Amino acid sequence: MILDLALRWLVTGLFAVSAAECGLAAVVTRRPWTFVVGHGLHFVMSVAMVAMTWPWGAQLPPRVPAVFFLLATVWFLAVGACAARSSAPRVVYGYSGLMMLATAWMYAIMDPLLRPVGSSAQSGMPIPGMQKGAMAMPASSGSPAWFVTVNWLGTVGFALAAAFWAGKYVTERQHSDVGGLRSRSLANLGQATMAAGMAALFWATLFPV
Repeated sequence: MILDLALRWLVTGLFAVSAAECGLAAVVTRRPWTFVVGHGLHFVMSVAMVAMTWPWGAQLPPRVPAVFFLLATVWFLAVGACAARSSAPRVVYGYSGLMMLATAWMYAIMDPLLRPVGSSAQSGMPIPGMQKGAMAMPASSGSPAWFVTVNWLGTVGFALAAAFWAGKYVTERQHSDVGGLRSRSLANLGQATMAAGMAALFWATLFPV
């Protein structure tokens, strides 16, 4: 979905940071199994988003990952409702579920059979003069208003989330030498880069970049 090579590498770098943080947290941190599974799902999501950024990833069948991330959405919402004992963890689980739902949406709009009626852009539809193997036109081209609105909400929402997590990272980084705040600071960095990457991919569904 991203045509510009520099931006493509930037998004890849953002998701690489989030994948590294989630993978490290799942392996080295002694937490409940739900924590490990949650970070594992975020790791898979980051890798899937990197694949989506490149032309070879756009050629992969999108239906299986769309279903997978829909199931991941259900998992996060179920754990948040059943296991979380206060409002703050429920909000975090809800946000993670929203992230998985957004990933499922991104894969769904790559499938011509799952795309809403009226959307003229197709995954793999070449732009005149574009080299073979380049990414598709924005999925919002010729789409219904609600379809474009969803992509705008994803762009703005994740951009705001990236700013929020980046602010938390900067704040807690100043106290990273205190107890477990260092690992929490890294977690905030991973969340910030993940949200920034999602915002960029949603932006790419609206405009050719």
